[in-house]
Amino acid sequence: MAATEKSATITVRSFVTSVIILGALMLLAGILTLVVPPGSYERIIDATGRQTVVPGTYLATEHPDYSPWRWLTAPVEVLASEDAATAIVIIAFIVIVGGAFAVLREAGALRESVRVLADIFRNRRIALLAVLCLFFMLIGSFMGIFEEVIPLVPLAIGLSLSLGWDVFAGLGMSILAVGFGFSAAVANPFSIGTAQRLADIPVLSGSGFRFMVFGVIYAFYLGFMIRYVKKLEGTAQNSIKSAVPDQTAPDSGPVAAHGTSHSASHSASHSLSHSAAFFAWGSAVLAVLIGLSSVTGIGSDFVLPGIALGFLLIGTGSGLAAGIKPARGLKVFMEGAAAVAPAALLILMALGVKRIVVAGGIMDTVLFGAARLLASASGYGAAGLMYAITLVMNFFIGSASAKAFLLVPILAPLADLSGISRQIAVQAFAFGDGFSNMLYPTNAVLLIALGLAGMPWTTWIAKTWKLQLGTLILSAALLMVAVAIGYN
Repeated sequence: MAATEKSATITVRSFVTSVIILGALMLLAGILTLVVPPGSYERIIDATGRQTVVPGTYLATEHPDYSPWRWLTAPVEVLASEDAATAIVIIAFIVIVGGAFAVLREAGALRESVRVLADIFRNRRIALLAVLCLFFMLIGSFMGIFEEVIPLVPLAIGLSLSLGWDVFAGLGMSILAVGFGFSAAVANPFSIGTAQRLADIPVLSGSGFRFMVFGVIYAFYLGFMIRYVKKLEGTAQNSIKSAVPDQTAPDSGPVAAHGTSHSASHSASHSLSHSAAFFAWGSAVLAVLIGLSSVTGIGSDFVLPGIALGFLLIGTGSGLAAGIKPARGLKVFMEGAAAVAPAALLILMALGVKRIVVAGGIMDTVLFGAARLLASASGYGAAGLMYAITLVMNFFIGSASAKAFLLVPILAPLADLSGISRQIAVQAFAFGDGFSNMLYPTNAVLLIALGLAGMPWTTWIAKTWKLQLGTLILSAALLMVAVAIGYN
């Protein structure tokens, strides 16, 4: 119970912090409309049908009639602006996926998948480590799972201890893996999908380069984990083992484990196996369909709704396979959807910042100033600056979708003016949004996981700073490779 209360408190604090920061940014944007001279660029429709900024066409304009009281109504005005359809689609997507993940948690599909992998590879420790790390990275990279892994953290810690490792190894193979997978995204709908839609490029396009990024990051991260557990096995020192809370034992899932007959226990195990199998096959089919769309471009305009429908079917099927009655499944779905619904306010507030600077006539002035700042910089410098901006903003705003709505409208046209592709701007955003999630003490998911493990944030940093620094350098280098090859 304590862990649950702590999780809820951190989540509320993170949400309130994001609201305050976005409110301050709205106020700042409003003040800038009073002091920054307005201006505009010419825009054209390019060969792909995308609206782009024409470099060298910036001209000063007159101040528009924009009253300060409208700063407060900007999030509502978004729903009547040109961004309304995008906002509604992505908000609906988040709510549906949030509900589907809640049903998956209730069904125990993810937990059972981990247990099955552990049973298969229990006598091959390094192979088990590699498979579990890959599993968690894949669900972060392809499905955008992050917060949903928290219930699996105690299970991973318990497994780690049973293998003679320690608490950190359990955290490393679970929350660290899914965090790195979320960052090295191949088809993450919350970061890559949302950012590409906002940048007006085909959703989940450019997957070839991202597959390479995923492979490089996985190899680097797995090398760190293998060295760590081998060092543990060599010294036989599990000094943190006593710090594990009672939650290290996996919970019983949708069917009670205590006080049941052998036949009931067998039935429950059978249902969990069916649920995990449905989740595995359903996820594989969805991943193949997403990959085909990414490669061929077929159905790219409907990828996000398609992913939402896929998650809904996977969650529903897994729940039914686990023996969850439809009424209970609907209740769990609604609770899961309600839990992520506050993200809608963050998205509308982030779009509200854009609405203020656009209605105030200074959006293009901001772009003009940024372009002048980068005038002497190469495409490498522009990509690096985009990465740095997103890294800084991620300290304050954890939501990937809200951050995308705030930053991509600036990063995408800035890429046009800097002579690099919008795909590179999206990649810079994904890197900046993701890897620092496993570093910043303002990230609620990291704090919850550390709280479940009984590990202070300072201890976490002491154990991971070399990995974090190496990943920062490696991801920056990969971004420079994207510029060098003209990634598009």
